[in-house]
Amino acid sequence: MAMFSVALFYAANYSIAKWAMPEFISPFAFITLRVGCGALFFGSYYFWVDREKIENKRDFFDLAVCAFFGVALNMLAFFKGLSMTSAINASVLMMISPIMVVLYTAIGSKTHIKFNVYLGIFIAFMGAVLLMKVGTFSLSSDGFVGDLLIMLNASSFAFHLYYVARLLKKYKATTVTAFMFMIGFVLVLPVGYSEFVAVDWSSFKDKAIFALVFVVLFVTIANYILNVWAVQNSSSTLAGSYIYLQPLLAALIAIALGTDVLTWSKAGFGLLIILGLWLVNRRK
Repeated sequence: MAMFSVALFYAANYSIAKWAMPEFISPFAFITLRVGCGALFFGSYYFWVDREKIENKRDFFDLAVCAFFGVALNMLAFFKGLSMTSAINASVLMMISPIMVVLYTAIGSKTHIKFNVYLGIFIAFMGAVLLMKVGTFSLSSDGFVGDLLIMLNASSFAFHLYYVARLLKKYKATTVTAFMFMIGFVLVLPVGYSEFVAVDWSSFKDKAIFALVFVVLFVTIANYILNVWAVQNSSSTLAGSYIYLQPLLAALIAIALGTDVLTWSKAGFGLLIILGLWLVNRRK
């Protein structure tokens, strides 16, 4: 349920974030706001409620690595890349993230990945790609840099899911998330500060304000703690595979809003995604 909620909020983010960006707020300013609010929320919880002690100085390095790949590089590459390429290109390229998680896990942990996991990821990948009309995907020169940034984002987030697992064996999910956002804010601020102070907050309309609140509360705060908690209580591979639910949920949200219609082909592609996730989740 935690991973399903993460996929749902990210799926809604593709539509809702556009109500505010880029008309009212630029990508880097939006990231600065997100990470700043996350650092304030999780940092306050850590210092006032949690207060779990970091036992080893080496763990601060690991937390910094997670902050760089899971917060700073991840968000900066995605939003900048999305502004330079098409939505369909971004959606398709994001599908490499679960595959990268499996590769990082297999190489880094030297663990055997079961065949049903590989098969499930492949089936879910095909369902997601078909649902997103991969025929319109292109690597044209105009958006090539944007495509590379989206691929960097997908690889960065995958590495974060793999790397953060070692910290979650020692510390609470809230502790890890708090340090990720506090360190991540230090990394993001120099990049987004100039755009953030240039935002005209008085020009925001109701839909844009709702978009900001939704992205900060659900896509940022709720999603990160749910995602980290899910990795702590399952595995990086399983958590990464749920990204394939995003295009299915995004299509259902669009249908509910009246901006898309349900067809037999879309229903079939959705079932492929569900089948793939079932194979990844399947136990003996």
